[in-house]
Amino acid sequence: MKRLFTTLVFLLCTLSLCQAQNEVDNPSISIAMIASDMDASYDFYTNIIGMVETGGFGIDASFGEKSGLTGGTPYDVKILKLLDDPHSTEFKLASFGNPKEESGKVIQDKNGVRYITIYLKSTAEVLQRIKDSNIETLGDTPIQLSDGRNFILIQDPDGLFIELIGK
Repeated sequence: MKRLFTTLVFLLCTLSLCQAQNEVDNPSISIAMIASDMDASYDFYTNIIGMVETGGFGIDASFGEKSGLTGGTPYDVKILKLLDDPHSTEFKLASFGNPKEESGKVIQDKNGVRYITIYLKSTAEVLQRIKDSNIETLGDTPIQLSDGRNFILIQDPDGLFIELIGK
């Protein structure tokens, strides 16, 4: 009887620990980027990074106000992904025409989201697109990591640092 009680207590504790993970409906996080220039950022993320547009939506003035997102300013969102797959992270792109802010030269210059990392099978094609578009690589990149993969650091049109890692 003691063994049955101990097993029951163990199972109940295990189930309660798993509750937070059961609250998640989608295991990926959608990230929103507010760009100073929608066209330049869209071009960068689709033609340089290689993302694909998988959808989009508009936020009207009423929802912008009620949700607390914009205080009543309507806007459109383009949904980009590295792969057109339901489990891929959504990179939502929007713009309000705000002026471009100083981004800093290194990640510690400002607080907030400063960089994203994209893992690639190969960095050869993206590196060629970077060169063809005269985008400056930062530091001494590309550099080879100890595991044989390449590391490339660039910035998007608004200064978000992009780490590209792959063979």
